[in-house]
Amino acid sequence: MRYNTACTNPVTIDGEDLKDVKTFTYLGSIIDEHGGSDADVKARIGKARAAYLKLKNIWNSKQLSTNTKVRIFNTNVKTVLLYGAETWRTTKAIIQRIKVFIITCLRKILQIRWSDTISNNVLWERTNQIPAEEEIRKKHWKWIGHTLRKAPNCVTRQALTWNPEGRRKRGRTKNTLRRKMEIDMRKMNKNWMELEKEAQDRVGWRMLVGGLCSIRSNRSK
Repeated sequence: MRYNTACTNPVTIDGEDLKDVKTFTYLGSIIDEHGGSDADVKARIGKARAAYLKLKNIWNSKQLSTNTKVRIFNTNVKTVLLYGAETWRTTKAIIQRIKVFIITCLRKILQIRWSDTISNNVLWERTNQIPAEEEIRKKHWKWIGHTLRKAPNCVTRQALTWNPEGRRKRGRTKNTLRRKMEIDMRKMNKNWMELEKEAQDRVGWRMLVGGLCSIRSNRSK
């Protein structure tokens, strides 16, 4: 697969040319030539929907409490939905698709009909959920902390601050995961070197991430 390059020379390993593909799956996540997360999110929603439908008897059970059903939803459906979200490049459209899926599932679990009016904030509170955008942001920053604790020569560690050579295409800059992280960094008045030092303290890092996400969550209300 080729991304953002005009080079068409084949990649050869041990004398054998690698096949050019438009998409492939790596560790359960879909990578495509567009470099975004749309294809992966679409696949995750499909897998999460399948997991939800398999548990139909659970959702319809009269013996289980709503609290138990929500806990089962979190462990058996939501984990499938958000698998790999640590590195998603999120957009408003992606967040909206994820929110719609979660809200649809929770309304069915709580047996709330579509004719019944209930705000999303009330639904989050009744099911003890945090908004999807904040949950994904928390995953982003937990992954950043894990990556910053790696050795300096680690590829994932280097990718955080690596600047490729050459000129980018004309037009508006794409909103990448790294750019979203750097926006949050500026709001915290931090830089990569400062964050690298703070990431070594796991407890302190969890507090930093929790504070960042709670502040943004309160602002969005």
